[in-house]
Amino acid sequence: MRRDSTTARALLLTALLMLTSATPAQLSITTSIQRTLELPAHQSLMLRIAAPDAALAPFATDGCSGGLSTSWRVVADVWPEFEATHKGSPPWESCCVAHDRAYHEAGRATEPAQSFDARLAADDALRYCVIAEGFTRRTELAEAYGVDVISVDRAYATIAEAMFNSVRLGGGPCTGLPWRWGFGYPGCVPGLR
Repeated sequence: MRRDSTTARALLLTALLMLTSATPAQLSITTSIQRTLELPAHQSLMLRIAAPDAALAPFATDGCSGGLSTSWRVVADVWPEFEATHKGSPPWESCCVAHDRAYHEAGRATEPAQSFDARLAADDALRYCVIAEGFTRRTELAEAYGVDVISVDRAYATIAEAMFNSVRLGGGPCTGLPWRWGFGYPGCVPGLR
């Protein structure tokens, strides 16, 4: 049991060390660059969605993509104390499912700029949902790990930021990846007009 607590504390501290921050000006520049780079793919996606053969597939989700839900279940199986504290799936898995739903239907967008904005909003909603989940469990987790609630808040903020950055990097439209923006529609080719 002591080893499990030490491992959990080490994981929590590692998450805290990963915490980064950016100024509003840096975020604005980043969003502007992303918009410029992504809009051709959003244009291709909107054209694909408008095509007569572009039926929306039934919704399906893997929970948290990138192996996060699967890895969580493996860790929960290996460390019973972890499973007792966090259950068998990520506490923010419902956030991932809501995010997957938005990605599945491309935010119901009809124009490229609207599609970009909807994707960014979905990714922001994922980030804030994960932070909110941590906030609801902060006292319980602080007691379980022998840390203060601020440490729990920081850990969840770090996890949320990592998830946000991951989906921003790997979730663009027309990538061919199974978790791409608009994955419920047939694939598209970037830059197709």
